[in-house]
Amino acid sequence: MMAPGRRSSTFTRLLRHGFTDPSAAERLLDSAEFAPMRDDPVLLDALGATADPDLALLGLVRLVEAQDGRTARHELLDTVIAAKPLRDRLLGVLGASAALGDHLIRHPRDWQALAMYEPRDLHPGVEEFERGLAQATDPVSLRVAYRRCLLSIAARDVCGTTDLAETAAELADLATATLRAALALARTAAPDDAALCRLAVIAMGKCGGHELNYVSDVDVIFVGEAVDGADEGKALRAATRLASHLMRICSETTVEGSIWPVDANLRPEGRNGPLVRTLSSHLAYYQRWAKTWEFQALLKARPVAGDVLLGEAYVAALAPLVWHAAERENFIVDVQKMRRRVIENIPVAEVERELKLGPGGLRDVEFAVQLLQLVHGRADTSLRSGTTLDALGALAEGGYVGRADAQQLDDAYRFLRSMEHRIQLFRLRRTHLVPEDEADLRRIGRSLGLRTDPVAELNREWKRHASVVRRLHEKLFYRPLLDAVAQLAPGEARLSTVAARERLVALGYADPAAALRHLEALASGVSRKAAIQRTLLPVLLGWFADSADPDAGLLNFRKVSDALGRTPWYLRLLRDEGAAAGNLARVLSAGRLAPDLLMRAPEAVALLGDGDGGGQLEPRGRAHLEQEILAAVGRADTGEQGVYAARGVRRRELFRTAAADIVGSYGTEQSPAEADQGALVDRVGGALSDITAATLAGTLRAVVRDGWGDTLPCRFAIIGMGRFGGHELGYGSDADVLFVHEPREGVDEHEASKAANTVVSEMRRLLQVPSADPPLLIDADLRPEGKSGPMVRTLTSYEAYYRRWSLGWESQALLRAEAVAGDAELGQRFIDLIDPLRYPAEGLGDDAVREIRRLKARMESERMPRGADPTLHTKLGRGGLSDVEWTVQLLQLQHGWAEPGLRTTRTREALAAACAAGLISGEDAAILDEAWVLATRVRNAVMLVRGRAGDTFPSDGRELGAIGRYLGYGPGHVGDMIDAYRRTTRRARSVVDTLFYGAAG
Repeated sequence: MMAPGRRSSTFTRLLRHGFTDPSAAERLLDSAEFAPMRDDPVLLDALGATADPDLALLGLVRLVEAQDGRTARHELLDTVIAAKPLRDRLLGVLGASAALGDHLIRHPRDWQALAMYEPRDLHPGVEEFERGLAQATDPVSLRVAYRRCLLSIAARDVCGTTDLAETAAELADLATATLRAALALARTAAPDDAALCRLAVIAMGKCGGHELNYVSDVDVIFVGEAVDGADEGKALRAATRLASHLMRICSETTVEGSIWPVDANLRPEGRNGPLVRTLSSHLAYYQRWAKTWEFQALLKARPVAGDVLLGEAYVAALAPLVWHAAERENFIVDVQKMRRRVIENIPVAEVERELKLGPGGLRDVEFAVQLLQLVHGRADTSLRSGTTLDALGALAEGGYVGRADAQQLDDAYRFLRSMEHRIQLFRLRRTHLVPEDEADLRRIGRSLGLRTDPVAELNREWKRHASVVRRLHEKLFYRPLLDAVAQLAPGEARLSTVAARERLVALGYADPAAALRHLEALASGVSRKAAIQRTLLPVLLGWFADSADPDAGLLNFRKVSDALGRTPWYLRLLRDEGAAAGNLARVLSAGRLAPDLLMRAPEAVALLGDGDGGGQLEPRGRAHLEQEILAAVGRADTGEQGVYAARGVRRRELFRTAAADIVGSYGTEQSPAEADQGALVDRVGGALSDITAATLAGTLRAVVRDGWGDTLPCRFAIIGMGRFGGHELGYGSDADVLFVHEPREGVDEHEASKAANTVVSEMRRLLQVPSADPPLLIDADLRPEGKSGPMVRTLTSYEAYYRRWSLGWESQALLRAEAVAGDAELGQRFIDLIDPLRYPAEGLGDDAVREIRRLKARMESERMPRGADPTLHTKLGRGGLSDVEWTVQLLQLQHGWAEPGLRTTRTREALAAACAAGLISGEDAAILDEAWVLATRVRNAVMLVRGRAGDTFPSDGRELGAIGRYLGYGPGHVGDMIDAYRRTTRRARSVVDTLFYGAAG
């Protein structure tokens, strides 16, 4: 008797052999049948070699108990102990698959299928599986025979007799044999239908690719034709009945379960289309209506059952269409969009465990390989394989993929598919989710040969391979483009110039020859600089291809690299700081403005990095900018040099603002695009207004210091007007201003006026002197008497003019007035002077309201450019900026005296205040706000894309596409963008008609 607390030697041995519940295992081994062998090292070693020794032993005990009589039980046990091949196969299956264990319990003699193999059984094909299914006479017996065949495949798999590719091919061959058997049963059940038609079954997906899983939908397409002399309509109906019966035989659940679902949704028109079509009908659909992904699916089309000649004719007829799919517009974009859509549809809670569809999963490898096949398979028939690993090998052999990259992807794909097989094999359920239960993870890890710490090792290997796939699946496409222009190691295949151009055209490059020249200039040679470029460019090429103008992106990148290539920090920044390279690619390919600003001073590329804790692209406040500019002016020797320094800061900040706008609008891999379009508009408008105010302050200081030293003969203030005063400047906006001065004590008024006019003249000149920095245009046309009036007035003169001569439009214009630079106290006194004008006590009278409406109507009819589409003009068009702003300003003029919230120069702020005060409904306010934000975004986009201001959409297709990308529309959706703009502004105009042109009160 064992002492209390002591464990038996059997218990210890069981622990050592990998049992997790040795006590339960001991009890099982104590049964009468197993008592003689409980200490047999042969049995324990074999159990310990399985994925789950506890499960294997339990399955063996249950199988022994299920045998019919003592003789049968001894025969099984004796064979297990004596025959190593059976022992390894049977226990291997029982330790890996509870479902196949259950099958053996229901059919206890099926273990004999594993007892011995003929040489031909080691790698069976369709013919061998057809023999295995030959005795099936109904759906139930077909399921039993199918599981028996599956048992042998699983046994070879878990014992390592076959590798992943061979196992997947055997599963596809078994599916082929099963489809043929099911079709034979359907034909037997309906001989009249069989006599009317020819029916071919085309395997698609993994079955067609000869790489099936243990449990997977079997994707098919059916092709039917009438036999000679038969009516086509009747023949197609007969073929449809046969196809439907075949699907039910395989898919329906019986006492023996189901085989697998047969899915025909890849057919033309999907589930809405007829189940069976004639070959000519298939061909007509693919020629006229098919989408890009449908040609991608046809890569794996393979006739497997039914009429062989018809199946082969189907594949032969459609192959030319498949291999010209890469010539379709937006081909690459469509494929990548499809991939992104798949990822987006994964529930958030499952993304990290999704082995097939998640980032770094099996689908990434398959999509990348299929993309390359479609681009290059037209010219190179060696690439036309439906099997992923075979195609990957052919791509490497032909130089379309680097050999090292292909090997890493091959290894990753095999590991991830093996994981998928082991997960599915356990319950024979269709799943691609990695389980969370530790026991499941332990079983999977052990089944893959990870024995030291199965769970930790499995997670580590899984994450490592997924990381490799994530890193390589896009690089796979772009890396060989560099090899095409670089020096390669002996024996390494390179992408031919023709193939490289094909790939660039597929990516959307309009001038592939120029693109190859840029790549050669950037990446050729043996320098460290070229080596870093070869690391960066595969990713950058992908980002450029994701823009509306890849050619411009690559050209601009070459220009920046040429300018900064010798600086030690430039390439290091792009290589080491996660955000920099992606941000640069977005900025360089989004249009002309930002690259132009960057080319004037390429060192500004440093702003695109993560910096010290990030936030490099965040706009800097007015006080900070003014401090920097005034310090630079103070260090300058002359006023001209001071203004030059101020303009340099302005150019840098314009680039910072544009880059932040582009990155926020496009989004990055780390952060999605900004969802709040209004926040983007406010950020840009505020930043540009602050930059302009600080530049004017610095220019004023430089001019005064150069001409008068520290003190000007007069006090001088600059009042921002229009969008400038409203903190709503766009990239193409002038600075609308008023100038006000006041003679200092003891200074002659004439002298003061002369000095003030000289300051204004010199400021305007210096801010427009041709240089590397963009000019800042000052527009003072909103001053009293307009262009006919003096450029500068004293505060007293403004007071006299506004008291005697002021017109209604001038009061309206003053709603946007805000002191922005110069003497702050004088500026505030000017604001105090105009407040009674812009917020008149008791609001406006009926005559004043009618006059404002008349002016607005006149402006709409007279100022719209000839030939412009009024539904697309962002400023003067229907529901555009003018409509919204005049409506809001009318509310301010009428109610500003009573509602403090309306006393703001900002349109959106005033609109929100009007809504809060009950002057406009929430719905109407939202409609006006949406239209104003959209019109502002379009104006900004036009300037960013074209490099010059514009109030309407451009006619050039690439420019329109770039504006669409900025506004969040994918490739091919320019029409949707235009429709959305018209729809949004039409709703806004309806509100304007009611609020602005409606009742005066």
